[in-house]
Amino acid sequence: MNTLRMAVIGLGKMGLHMIKQAMDIQMERPVEITAVCDTNEEGLKAFAAAHPSIKTYLDYQHLLDEQPIDLVYIAVPPKYHYPVVMEVLNRNIHVFCEKPLANSLEEASRMVEAAEQAAERAGVVHAVHFSMPHEPAVLKLQEMVKQHAVGHIRRIDLILQFPQWPRSWQQNEWITSREQGGFILEVGIHWIHMIQHVFGPLQVLEAQVTYPADQPNACEQEVQAVLELPDGTRIYMQGISHFAGEERVSMVVYGTEGTIALENWEELISGPIGQPLSPVEVLESSSELPVLKHVINQIEGKSGKIYTFQEGYEAQKILEMLRENN
Repeated sequence: MNTLRMAVIGLGKMGLHMIKQAMDIQMERPVEITAVCDTNEEGLKAFAAAHPSIKTYLDYQHLLDEQPIDLVYIAVPPKYHYPVVMEVLNRNIHVFCEKPLANSLEEASRMVEAAEQAAERAGVVHAVHFSMPHEPAVLKLQEMVKQHAVGHIRRIDLILQFPQWPRSWQQNEWITSREQGGFILEVGIHWIHMIQHVFGPLQVLEAQVTYPADQPNACEQEVQAVLELPDGTRIYMQGISHFAGEERVSMVVYGTEGTIALENWEELISGPIGQPLSPVEVLESSSELPVLKHVINQIEGKSGKIYTFQEGYEAQKILEMLRENN
């Protein structure tokens, strides 16, 4: 069977992580990282020294011109998703893009249109790297919600708390900028997508985002928002950065018969009304990760759970509504 030739554009944390995944992944069709691209010449030289068999490029168009590629993973900063994605789609190459889909709703809309045209024209697979719905704790949460384990949902709280932003492992030029960074965009988008996947479409009723008064280009420090599901259930979003304390990224689901909480991404706890919360057994074997497997299965015409550009657009709509209300 022919090898699936994959390119990675953007060698930051996620790009390097995806390369490791692709090298370790066990698929019926072999996966080969054929080429990579990054504008950081020093970093690119270091990568080339460690991976001499992989072609390196400073310009993604040169990479696409010179290398026969089946799948491109795009991990550049959000501002650059649009031009790279549009070029890849124009060449009828399968595309796997980091979240958020774009840097604006207008860009996201155009990307969806181009992706759907490429899919119709050449069977191109397009996916956004949303991983939360594949996590064992979220799969268990979804099962409990479907089974009405805590009765009818009364309200949901979404808590995003970061003592410092960016976190120590997120040091780059854009993650603190109002244009491309901030915890709503970087972290909130995961939870927005997951909530829409588990509970249904969202709309923003009200939002207040606070930015540093003395730094006009800096990202947000606080957010308070009220969102709503189609059945009228309210979701209260509270976020803050730069404080004394510990990070907390969690969702609490209040039902008529009890509570479910997903604490710090993966700790699932629950309990009936009037009782303390206790851990819920989550089978790690139920994990559907990595998402790359699903993307490749889709390319192969097999069963695979991916989130298309349309779903990326639906999450982006909520993201932009939050960011515009300030």
